[in-house]
Formats: sequence, C-alpha cells, structure tokens
Amino acid sequence: MVSAYRNFTKKTFSLFPLLILFFISLNGNSVINFTFFSVNIHYIVIYFFVLRHPENLGYGFIFLSGIIADIVFGLPLGVNALCALIISATATYVRNVTVRITLINDWISFIPALLIANLVYSIVLYFLDYPINYLSLFIDTISTFIFYPILWILFSLISNIMKD
Repeated sequence: MVSAYRNFTKKTFSLFPLLILFFISLNGNSVINFTFFSVNIHYIVIYFFVLRHPENLGYGFIFLSGIIADIVFGLPLGVNALCALIISATATYVRNVTVRITLINDWISFIPALLIANLVYSIVLYFLDYPINYLSLFIDTISTFIFYPILWILFSLISNIMKD
C-alpha cells in the first residue's frame, strides 16, 4: 500500500511541470506584473525543468505552450514558441556541459538564455512591425533573472518530492 502511494505521488508530481506550463500559458499569466516590473514565469519553468528533469517536459509541449501563449497574448503566431524553444535549447546545452548542480551555475547560465531569447523576440517583433517597449523588456529581463533563485528553491523542493 505504501509503495502504491509513493508511485502515485511520484507520478502526480512528475506531471507538475507540464500542468504548470499549460496553466501559465492558458491563463495568460506567464508574466507576473508588479507595479514597476514583471517576472516571466514561463521562461523560468521551462529553463529549470528542461535543465533538471527533461523527461517531464518535452519540446513539443514547450512549443505548444508557446503557441497557446501567443494566441492568449495576441502576439504573432510563433514568437513565444520560438523564444521558449531557445530557452529550452540553452538549458539542454547547459545540462550537457554541467558537472555539478548548483544554484549559482544555473543562475549564471540563465543569463545567455534570457538574452538570446529576448533578442530573438525583439528582432522578430521588429521585422513584423509590432510595437516593442524596449525599456520594459529590459526591466522584465532583469527582474526575471533576479527572481530565478526564489523559484529555483521552490522547484527544487518539488523535484525532491518527485525523486522520492
């Protein structure tokens, strides 16, 4: 009975990344708005779980959640999906070259992922003549980077439950 309960708990928590990813995409809350800045939770969820538990979050699901986010936010189709795939590709590369799992390694390697994804985001929207607020994008990138350790700790606790 205890073994069945542990298997059920492990399976349930292994679905957590997928559920949270689609909840964020469908709800339109991939960005948490505060008064002066916002945090892109969508990028943090993708980066962390592709980096630490790639078996729980596939690239097809990441692409689909990006397409859903584009539809919800009213952006040109494929912009968020492309940025999400860039974040996941960077996380995959970091996973392959990283020897030790630490918050500092993950946090520092999150910088190029954010910069490349936001560069592609702004270039694509620029060529599609979509209005971009560059200062807001910069502040959102910095705040997403700053909030990464907080969510890293939360997701690490969930990951420990998934392992047990």
